[in-house]
Amino acid sequence: MSTARTERQRREPSDRAGGEGRDGMAPQAPATATLCCDENEKLNLSRRGLLGRGLAVGAGAALTGLAGEALSTSLAFAAGAYTGDTLVVISLRGGFDGLSAFAPIGDAEYYKARPGIAVPKAKVIAGDGMFGLHPALAPLLPQWKAGRLAAVHAVGQPNPTRSHFAAMEAMENAAPGTSIRTGWLDRMLGLTGAAGPLAAVSMGGSMPARLFAGPSADVSMKGVDDFTLAAEGRKPMAAALRAMYADAPPLMAGAARAADRALAATTSVRSAAGAPANGASYPATDTGAALRDVARLIKAKKGLVTATVDCGDWDMHEGLGPAVKGQRMYDNLAGLASAVAAFVTDLGETAMKKVTVLTISEFGRRVEENGSRGVDHGHGNAMMLLGGGIRGGKVYGTWPGLAPAALVSGDLRAVTDYRAVIGEVLRKRCGVGALDKVFPGVEPSSFGLAVAA
Repeated sequence: MSTARTERQRREPSDRAGGEGRDGMAPQAPATATLCCDENEKLNLSRRGLLGRGLAVGAGAALTGLAGEALSTSLAFAAGAYTGDTLVVISLRGGFDGLSAFAPIGDAEYYKARPGIAVPKAKVIAGDGMFGLHPALAPLLPQWKAGRLAAVHAVGQPNPTRSHFAAMEAMENAAPGTSIRTGWLDRMLGLTGAAGPLAAVSMGGSMPARLFAGPSADVSMKGVDDFTLAAEGRKPMAAALRAMYADAPPLMAGAARAADRALAATTSVRSAAGAPANGASYPATDTGAALRDVARLIKAKKGLVTATVDCGDWDMHEGLGPAVKGQRMYDNLAGLASAVAAFVTDLGETAMKKVTVLTISEFGRRVEENGSRGVDHGHGNAMMLLGGGIRGGKVYGTWPGLAPAALVSGDLRAVTDYRAVIGEVLRKRCGVGALDKVFPGVEPSSFGLAVAA
């Protein structure tokens, strides 16, 4: 049984229990809600439980119990040399508030709707008069000024929902209205032909439920140094695994052989110097540790095509707070920015020319703040993009405005499909020509935010 299927089975009852309104969206929390979402906490617990057990799975074969913490693999059927960017996808779990990160300081309605938590014009650290960067993003200011960091505002999903589980699944599947059940990163990998043992890696303490669902090879690990078979120090588990599947048909042996290749590939990464380069200093956070290990894989030149990193705790129904240190939004943004800035420093300018980092989140937050200095589940959001092939230093997108008549059920209207933004990156930086096979029916954005490789 695959890890993704196990998590889907666990979460479906929670989605049903949450209920949905007649407009297809879950009922809104009261304006004075003070509790974080139960379903979001259940999701975190579900992931931790899965990782604690440690599964190794493959197409048609399960190796339950043999793998160390957070090891999962699946068969690959394509082969080829990939020459595009390494795509690093950071999932901001819980519902990121793009209206705080890239504040619409030129829209007077923003300050009317958020009298206690809006970012004052005097505190933004960069921008264009219409949008301003939250001061906690200061570690990334050099990238903004150098034209390597950009944002796209008012993005969202075509069928919005305020259920964490439903929205995450739809975001990672990215094929609404179709019978496709694979994840969009799995489909992208299939088109690149990349089949190396470390072509696709989910790094850190959580595993994306659907991004890598499908036949392309992928590996999930807590960290490079933790990627081992259970009891491998006490018993020759890897050798036993190879012998066990030596004469097995490819379909049955695929998972074991993929795991063996991935273990061999990470061994050389562990043996190499693991210290960050160029004076980079990662924060002592899960996101910092995960990005540090992604950088290790990139520097080791092990054929990494894409990596995912989960960065959680963005579900701020309460205590989002004003833009000052010690408040939840400020501290979370500062931690994210510090980790990404260290990642960029570690890789150096030359390597970053072939790396693109982007953020996604299942939904945004409501425009109006609630009585607990937080914001409830919304729709329209902002994405960040960073890399040597990104035309940065600006916020892209069509701004619909925050006037009450411009909102959709109290939410920022999403006028740009998040898949179109990713599609422009896939086409220009990753060499994916058949975008319809990744995002059915979606045309890439024409913002010009990415430079053709």
